[in-house]
Amino acid sequence: MGDDDVRAYAGGRGPFGPLVGADWLAPRVGAPDGPVVLDASVGAHRGSERRIPGAQTFDIDGAFSDPSAPLPHTMLGADRFSEELSALGVNDGDTVVVYDGAGVYSSARAWWMLRAMGFDRVAVLDGGLPAWIAAGLPLESTPPAPPAAPGDFTARPRAGMFVTADEVARALTDPAAVVLDARSQERYAGTVAEPRPGLRAGHMPGALNLPFGSLQREGRMCPADELRGALAARAQERERLVLSCGSGVTACVLALAAELAGYRGQAVYDGSWSEWGLPSGRPVETGADGLAPAP
Repeated sequence: MGDDDVRAYAGGRGPFGPLVGADWLAPRVGAPDGPVVLDASVGAHRGSERRIPGAQTFDIDGAFSDPSAPLPHTMLGADRFSEELSALGVNDGDTVVVYDGAGVYSSARAWWMLRAMGFDRVAVLDGGLPAWIAAGLPLESTPPAPPAAPGDFTARPRAGMFVTADEVARALTDPAAVVLDARSQERYAGTVAEPRPGLRAGHMPGALNLPFGSLQREGRMCPADELRGALAARAQERERLVLSCGSGVTACVLALAAELAGYRGQAVYDGSWSEWGLPSGRPVETGADGLAPAP
């Protein structure tokens, strides 16, 4: 990847940044200095028979979640993360593009994980695999070939990008912070049961609802000015965004939106509702947040 592409990283859309399009990626796939492409699909899209050529599997449902943790999608420690990413052939000096089979969904989680481990040369493919297919671009249907050699990626963790339940509890009472919940309005309000058995319905008292899908159009992120408007309507003048969801995946879509909108210093609650919603003494309330629906 050329130096001009790296210098263009400025938190927005461009030759290289948090978000790139299929038109940017297509001519670079397979090039000697092209990006490493990682398929971060989860759930029904995991292990799809159709892939972007050369894409390796960034398995959030498997290798890239801590197997010793009691909660789903728990962030790996630095050593294990380094091992798993190096096994995909990623080097410290590489550029990485992540995508998923839903559009922009779990790819944002992969992007945030890499950023949290000190790696900035990473972008999300806007629209994901559906956008790639819609553009008529080539696909592979065979399993990914292993990298020619392991990479030399070394994690350099950044503090504060993932936060704990206790830190979220403090943010809920901090006048300079706002906790945003990326789940659907129905799940936030507690009018439907949680998809994971055993969790209470509702939301954290004081958290505001911003469904991740409201920040997208047909699987692509909305323009930056619309993202700024949606986030500002929730954050008001508060400077710090703490982002939550069901299991720490779609909260990262909010983190991506905040980055595109010009926010800095946001944090993702790794345990999210999979932890807070467990039977415990942590408070839960139901009902809407009283704000107009996000645009």
